[in-house]
Amino acid sequence: MGVQHVKKSTYIWLGIALFVAALNLRPAINSISPLIEIIQSELHMNASSASLLTSIPVLCMGVFSPAAAKLANRFSLEYVIVWSLAVIGVGTIIRLFTHTSFFLLITAFLAGIGIAAAGPLLSGFIKKYFPNNSAIMISIYTAALAVGAGMASGGVAPIQHLFESWQIALAAWSLLAVLAIVIWVLVVLPQKKKDRAIQTFGGAEKLPWNQWNAWLLTFSFGGMAFIFYSLTAWLPPIVENMGYSKVYAANLLVIFMVLQVPANLAVPYLLKKIPSRLFWLVTAAIFELIGFGMIFLSFLPWLAACFIGLGAGGLFAMNLLLPIDVTTTHQAAASWSAMVQAVGYIIGSFGPIILGAVNDMTGSFSYSIFVLIAVNLLMIVMQFLSVKRNFKQEKVAS
Repeated sequence: MGVQHVKKSTYIWLGIALFVAALNLRPAINSISPLIEIIQSELHMNASSASLLTSIPVLCMGVFSPAAAKLANRFSLEYVIVWSLAVIGVGTIIRLFTHTSFFLLITAFLAGIGIAAAGPLLSGFIKKYFPNNSAIMISIYTAALAVGAGMASGGVAPIQHLFESWQIALAAWSLLAVLAIVIWVLVVLPQKKKDRAIQTFGGAEKLPWNQWNAWLLTFSFGGMAFIFYSLTAWLPPIVENMGYSKVYAANLLVIFMVLQVPANLAVPYLLKKIPSRLFWLVTAAIFELIGFGMIFLSFLPWLAACFIGLGAGGLFAMNLLLPIDVTTTHQAAASWSAMVQAVGYIIGSFGPIILGAVNDMTGSFSYSIFVLIAVNLLMIVMQFLSVKRNFKQEKVAS
């Protein structure tokens, strides 16, 4: 892979670079929900238009992901990731100047483009620099995503209260992009230049549109994304609809996000104990089902959020690992990841919209829970079909 002679200390810094870059992939999305009522009031946005603040970035993550591998083929994986972080930073910092709903939607679009490029390329980065430790690095990557989401969900309201400005609260997360860019410029780019064997991303790798197994993985990822972003947008209103306070509902969103971290980090350990990918995919999906049932019955919603958060964290880590499992090069890993995430995130972007529409039509979130349960069951079917085919699911994760 061209990285055999890299010092151990450099590997540690490359891991830090991965973690800090991944921190940037969720705050632009997750910082919206806790402030949604304030934003709606000041910008005169109805529920449908407000839901676009979550759906637009997710849709961008789907539409623009296929371009990521092509850009990396031309300009190198490392440089494209740095520029993607810059786009995320710009899309976030200009929220400081938001005074219209249209402008805020534009910022969501810009952030979505940056996230779309960085997401699949970070999977390629893992395959390139950590080919023998993919499961561990994927768990670190997904843990960073959950940490970033949890920081934004739990931190944006206190920042808004401190500065009495929701614009500052949304724009503050651009500091993470600045930090990530500095680390990548100082650590990753010099390493790339030093080793000519890894100087380029490699020859063009076509997206696996004609691979049936790639489509099965895509539908599994899409179901996971549908559920995750539906809950990101609507979990607080669902809990409020059950009769709980806004503070309690917001805290459940933080629990949902934060508990994904231990689930992410546990994946390598769990795979060493039971190497079957399918076993842990289905287990994580069942955790979500238990949580949905508890919410439907209005039984201990805080515990339901724990079950759903643990399930969501496990599902995300496993779904990111599968394209890396089935490929042999970092080019192919990025290509498969780009397709899986492209179509998967497009599917996921409809989650908040569909749940909002169901609630508008029925006047109750109970039917929305049925939608989530149905999607979860379909996702389990896709998991059985995909992992049962030609995956190396019995390979012990290292």
